[in-house]
Amino acid sequence: MRFHHIGIACRDIPETLGFVQKSFDVTHTTDIIFDQNQDAELCLLTLVDGSHIELVSGKAVEKFVAKRQSLYHTCWQVNDIEKAIETLYENGAILISPPTEAILFNNRKVAFLFSDIGIIELLEENLSAV
Repeated sequence: MRFHHIGIACRDIPETLGFVQKSFDVTHTTDIIFDQNQDAELCLLTLVDGSHIELVSGKAVEKFVAKRQSLYHTCWQVNDIEKAIETLYENGAILISPPTEAILFNNRKVAFLFSDIGIIELLEENLSAV
């Protein structure tokens, strides 16, 4: 597994995006897109050090926003998403969203699990993509 990004739950992506762009050295921002598979609006930012922040808005994060909890998930790139799910499951994680294509990540598969360290997103590896 290799760390990819943190997911931030927000009520309004343009507003949160403005804060992040003013506060951090952002080198690239994707368009805000709606991913029907995730039932969420999404935007990925790349910082000068190469790290990423994903802004997430919509039904998927309503409960987080209502509780004023911004940190939504950590995302980890994996070579074999099914094997990574199995490993996390064997260590007590619960699958909350099975592998599905993610528009923001060029239709690479993502899965979400709940674990002792919060929600983990697994992102299928693709060395040519972000």
